[in-house]
Amino acid sequence: VCDKETRTFNERAAALGDDIAILVISSDLPIAQKIWCGGAGIDKVQTLSDHLDMDFGIKYGTYIKERRWHRRAVFVVDRDGKLVYVAYMPQLGMEPNYDEVLAAAKAAL
Repeated sequence: VCDKETRTFNERAAALGDDIAILVISSDLPIAQKIWCGGAGIDKVQTLSDHLDMDFGIKYGTYIKERRWHRRAVFVVDRDGKLVYVAYMPQLGMEPNYDEVLAAAKAAL
């Protein structure tokens, strides 16, 4: 699902313009992210690693301690740094509602 979600956001990012940035934060090592992005042709989405201390996951409620990874979630932050949309997927394998997320991102401009 991570692969599919990142690819979907990467494909749809082209239509969003330069005012919207899409970040994917995972517990993968930075080198693994770089290798995967290069092989997958990911060029519109920026990946960030929370591997070292899981600080993002702890602060935003995505950290799954038993597995040391993040539960799937989407956050939209407006230009002022205000969190305007949050969606936590109830199951690990679920994808977000892409249309809803992108509409929230456009509305946050």
